Amino acid sequence: MKGQKIKAVLEATETGKEISVQGWVRTFRANRFIALNDGSTLDNLQCVVDFEAIEESLLKQVTTGAAIQLKGVLIESQGSGQKVELQVKEIELLGPSDPEKYPIQPKKHSLEFLREKAHLRVRTATFSAVMRVRSALAQAVHQFFQEEGFFYVNTPIITGSDAEGAGEMFRVSTLDAKNPPLDDTGHPDFKQDFFGKETNLTVSGQLEAEAYALALGDVYTFGPTFRAENSNTTRHLAEFWMIEPEMAFYDLNDNMNLAEKFITKVLKIILKNCETDLKFLDERYTKEEQSKPQHQRSSMGLLEKIEFVVNNEFKRISYTEAFDILRNSKPNKKKKFQYPIEEWGVDLQSEHERYLVEKHFNCPVILYDYPANIKAFYMRRNEDGKTVRAMDILFPGIGEIVGGSQREERLEVLEARIKEMNIEEEELWWYLDLRRFGSVPHSGFGLGFERLVQFTTGMGNIRDVIPFPRTPQNASF
Repeated sequence: MKGQKIKAVLEATETGKEISVQGWVRTFRANRFIALNDGSTLDNLQCVVDFEAIEESLLKQVTTGAAIQLKGVLIESQGSGQKVELQVKEIELLGPSDPEKYPIQPKKHSLEFLREKAHLRVRTATFSAVMRVRSALAQAVHQFFQEEGFFYVNTPIITGSDAEGAGEMFRVSTLDAKNPPLDDTGHPDFKQDFFGKETNLTVSGQLEAEAYALALGDVYTFGPTFRAENSNTTRHLAEFWMIEPEMAFYDLNDNMNLAEKFITKVLKIILKNCETDLKFLDERYTKEEQSKPQHQRSSMGLLEKIEFVVNNEFKRISYTEAFDILRNSKPNKKKKFQYPIEEWGVDLQSEHERYLVEKHFNCPVILYDYPANIKAFYMRRNEDGKTVRAMDILFPGIGEIVGGSQREERLEVLEARIKEMNIEEEELWWYLDLRRFGSVPHSGFGLGFERLVQFTTGMGNIRDVIPFPRTPQNASF
């Protein structure tokens, strides 16, 4: 039954052959022209029907959204827009569609409407392009690390530790929610739970990846992570995918070198392999930007932003240098920043990061040596006692896209940091063991995969770059 992929058909150089294709009807005009798409490419195959040779009752069932198989002869196109078209001889209806109820009509739908139809939205040109780019990005991630000699490690999804120390985690439990067993203090007795302790969905695979880096050398994880943060912004999801490499014998400079190499190589692969989809998304992005007020528009198109990252060396400056630049900047002095820059140690916001990238340096930026009090416990403390060996990579239009650090390899310093942040040391006994037995300098970084897809596709809302978004009050599909 399997026919040829439409992508291959459209790239064919030989005509006059009889072929078979399958797909979903995008449009059917004048009882003669079927626009067929099977998801393999952005472009539809024009299929010309000889309505005198096909039963009228069958033609009436060829409606938008219907799944059909066509057999016919591939010929040179009589019109403009594509080189070939299919001269249809046979139509087989595989799956009818009710034209009155099918929600994805050949017209512009709002992204909000399409989120309510997440099971069908991938049949639109926009979402099919986004998901093909997402797939290609995932493959590029694996390709990069395999070529660099990394080992792929699967870290636990269920964990008893909070890698970030944020506490915003989803609990995993088999205890009776209405009547849980209680301990002597009147709290749920998690010793009677499935794992014999309180467990959660992971927020990061980093800590476990460190254990494997300190045996295998260079490893990476690429898997789902979860944050129970009650946020409805365009940048947050409750379930998302993280790319987290960990490298033994790497200091912070090595870490920054790898992160820059990784992200530029992956984007180069996408520019080469997703040309048609990116061109379409670039045009879409330009139209979206033109509909915004002048002061909110991006100064670069989508392809320009990607090439901006690929073609520019990343500028590296310390947090302190960045703080001084921002404090003395015109937007800060004229109080145009939503979050004024006043005292050293403040956590930088997206508006500050974008100013550094888009206005001040005009290239991607890596900030390093952040204040210790705004960073996680596992980051290596600098000799000044105030900062840690952390780094963030900043991109145009989005701000921070990568966060990483040299990890604290000194047992005494790490133990003191854990106590300082009131983290339960007994939960991290195994993590501290890594510092007791053959500890070495090591580093790593994390990249939210959806953030990368969002940057690469130009979609304004992170909910539109994952197949089925999980957000507060929303776990449909």
